[in-house]
Amino acid sequence: MQLYNTLSADERAQLIEQAGQKRLTLSFYAYANIQDPQKFRDDLFIEWNRLDALGRTYVAHEGINAQMSVPAENFEAFRETLEVYDFMKGIRLNVAVEQDDLSFLKLTVKVRKKIVADGLDDATFDVTNKGIHLKAQEFNELLEDPDTIVVDFRNHYESEIGRFKNAITPDVDTFRESLPIIEQQLAAHKEDKKLLMYCTGGIRCEKASAFFKHKGFKNVFQLEGGIIEYTRQVKAENLESKFIGKNFVFDHRLGERITDDIIANCHQCGKPCDTHINCANEGCHLLFIQCDECAEKMHGCCSDRCMEIIQLPVEEQKKLRQGVQKGNLIFKKGKSSALTFKKERNIFEEVKPVRVAKVTEIRKKKQTERKILVGKGQHYFTKASVAQFLIEQKQLNMGDEIIIQGPTTGEERMVLHSMKVNGKEATKAVEGDKVTFEVPFRIRLSDQLFVTEKI
Repeated sequence: MQLYNTLSADERAQLIEQAGQKRLTLSFYAYANIQDPQKFRDDLFIEWNRLDALGRTYVAHEGINAQMSVPAENFEAFRETLEVYDFMKGIRLNVAVEQDDLSFLKLTVKVRKKIVADGLDDATFDVTNKGIHLKAQEFNELLEDPDTIVVDFRNHYESEIGRFKNAITPDVDTFRESLPIIEQQLAAHKEDKKLLMYCTGGIRCEKASAFFKHKGFKNVFQLEGGIIEYTRQVKAENLESKFIGKNFVFDHRLGERITDDIIANCHQCGKPCDTHINCANEGCHLLFIQCDECAEKMHGCCSDRCMEIIQLPVEEQKKLRQGVQKGNLIFKKGKSSALTFKKERNIFEEVKPVRVAKVTEIRKKKQTERKILVGKGQHYFTKASVAQFLIEQKQLNMGDEIIIQGPTTGEERMVLHSMKVNGKEATKAVEGDKVTFEVPFRIRLSDQLFVTEKI
């Protein structure tokens, strides 16, 4: 019985590409009283592994907090694995605004003391006495109320690339740091102001709203489902998005665009940019914002020293980082001496509209591709230099860019300009068809046939 991930990230990425499945990135959480978190964890892992679900999940006596990648065709089956538990019946699954089949490459389910590290003693206050939940339209309306103070309960690297207009954005590395800071700074407004809070998916506000009510704040409101659900409702109801920029996410994507506003800057040259990367030096892995020009110049590194290190032999790099614990240091980008461009922030000045750097063309991710497995090698006709493949799934079309890949063949690319299907000239082949076409190299029975798709 498999209870832990056994494949490397590279191996998993290859399997995903070969499967050619569309995947959905989603998140959810639920507070509950879980008597045996370890058994709960093991049961989830077994069910999710069976469905080829990947992601990062924390379970504790207090509930579950999950960010997942699930094959689209297994979405309902995945939901069923949750709804067998009474506390997750009808649970909202926050589906990501932007999709990436490689958002997660491992299935990790961990037992923790808490599903969010908030530093609070839950026994000292009523965690169920939460703030009033608001939908997108209600949230927009309350934002316009002059008696409203809106607070972002995410960390500095999240709010730097996207936030609600006029929001207070604590310059903190962790959620637990923001709670006492906000309490102290807003102590004079416990009764005369409406405290409006938000986070990525809603889980941090569930605890924060109860904490602030316990501390005497009379009018506490929270964005239901966080930024992710807000964006879904804005699109579905054709509302104005009061959130500007990008929503930071904790997976391979590191962000999903909400509006075409760029409110951040490259940490190396200062030009408008909101693309997060991790330093290419595995011994550093610092999270920071880097534009295309700096990425090319610095080879994806945060400093000259890291650029020197990545040119060393792999074994030497491993020796350099042996025994070095980075942990949360990778998130301290705004405080790293390696970065030359930083902004001083005073978040508790009188709240003013955010100054947005509008650009005519928003920098997009470099175009990547997906390899979709469609067939396998059947025969090679030596004299004619013709390869034959059996189409096992999807379809093959004239004009497709194809990849023929195998242990001996390696990876060969070509565009399909002509082919025969079951012995006749044709422009399309489907499952069960035998396809032949000329190739400038020998294929083998172990070779696989892929089509490429730009994403």
